[in-house]
Formats: sequence, structure tokens, C-alpha cells
Amino acid sequence: MAQVTVSIDGKQYRMACDEGQEEHLIDLAERFDRYVSHLKDSFGEIGDQRLTVMAGIMVMDELSELQKRVKGMESEVLTLRKTRDDA
Repeated sequence: MAQVTVSIDGKQYRMACDEGQEEHLIDLAERFDRYVSHLKDSFGEIGDQRLTVMAGIMVMDELSELQKRVKGMESEVLTLRKTRDDA
């Protein structure tokens, strides 16, 4: 296992990841940190735990919307394939 140190809201966290995944983990942490920073700028100092929970919910909301879009696109692809195969 590889280890990296990431920074979220100015705090350092040492994390383990699979070998070769270090840059990916750093990128994910940087992206999450942007969510936390955005919330902090919007709401001020409302507590680390609350900021983290709110940022996590924002990420999950974005994921949910993207999953809906993917599901719609998969359905569209199936329809197009069926139309092609029936032609």
C-alpha cells in the first residue's frame, strides 16, 4: 500500500491507497477541498464537522444527478441499438 498526505480545509491527512493511485487520491482530495472551501466562503465558520457533512452531501447530490444522466443515456443507447438492429 502506498501512502499520501492530503490537505482538506488546511488540515493534513495521511491516507493509504493502492500503488499507482497516489495522484488520483490527491486529485480527489483537492476536489473535495474545493467543496469545503466553497461552503466555508458561503456560510463562514460553521464547524469542521458540519462543513464536511455538507460537502459530502453536495458530492453525493452531484453523483446522483450524474447517475441519472448515465441511466438516461444508457436507455437511449439501447433504443438506438434496437432501432439499428430492427432496420
